[in-house]
Amino acid sequence: MAETLSVQTPRAGVAVLRLNRPDRLNAINEAMVGELKQTFAELAADGSVNAIVLTGEGRGFCSGIDMRGFGPGVPEASAPAIDRLRFQESMAALPQVIRDTPQPVIAAVNGPCVGGGLAMCLAADIRICSTAATFGNAAILLGLSGAEMGMSYLLPRIVGASVAADWMLTGRTVSAEEADRRGLVSELVEPEKLLERALEIAAGIAELAPLGVQLTKRALQVNTDAAGLPSALELENRNQVLSHATEEAAARRQRWSS
Repeated sequence: MAETLSVQTPRAGVAVLRLNRPDRLNAINEAMVGELKQTFAELAADGSVNAIVLTGEGRGFCSGIDMRGFGPGVPEASAPAIDRLRFQESMAALPQVIRDTPQPVIAAVNGPCVGGGLAMCLAADIRICSTAATFGNAAILLGLSGAEMGMSYLLPRIVGASVAADWMLTGRTVSAEEADRRGLVSELVEPEKLLERALEIAAGIAELAPLGVQLTKRALQVNTDAAGLPSALELENRNQVLSHATEEAAARRQRWSS
């Protein structure tokens, strides 16, 4: 059983993955790094799961790396560069496993979302937050680069280069209202309604054809960096040909036409 996570399936086709260290605002420790990678791999391989909600237990989403209790795996500043690189690569793998998960991931941000928590939030396909949520890059406040864990790639694509630069160069706390205004999240809801709204979105996706949904997720990711419209169309056309030939697509077309 996981020490730092919990997984529930409250609705058909929907898994809710909770970061479960509420006494530390769900800060990332060594155990959580391994459990997140393993759990997302298991969910990715589970054919009964069509959508995933990622959220935090208690009043926080994720406060980033646990500076006081990460575990023995964090290297000292005096450690060989190769050891420190391997540690950074291990942390950077967290948003990548979310991006690589074939099912759509909905981040339901219930409170502070900082550092590595922000990186995981950015890697989700859909982000909604409660009015109690706050966001922060934070690494630059520790004397580090604000560009880490994919943030310099994902954040400008979501909120624009200038806004991303503001947030990453200052490390300031961003309110839920500003996050909504800047397009970081697609919806802002009251705290008591956050999970239910995330489940509504996830359940709606889970009712759709899994292949069509997963091909859409991949196309959105790939075509963000497409060389041009022709390249984007090439991928879209192939996806449509693949999905068109399935029995589920045929059945759905029949229902629409009858």
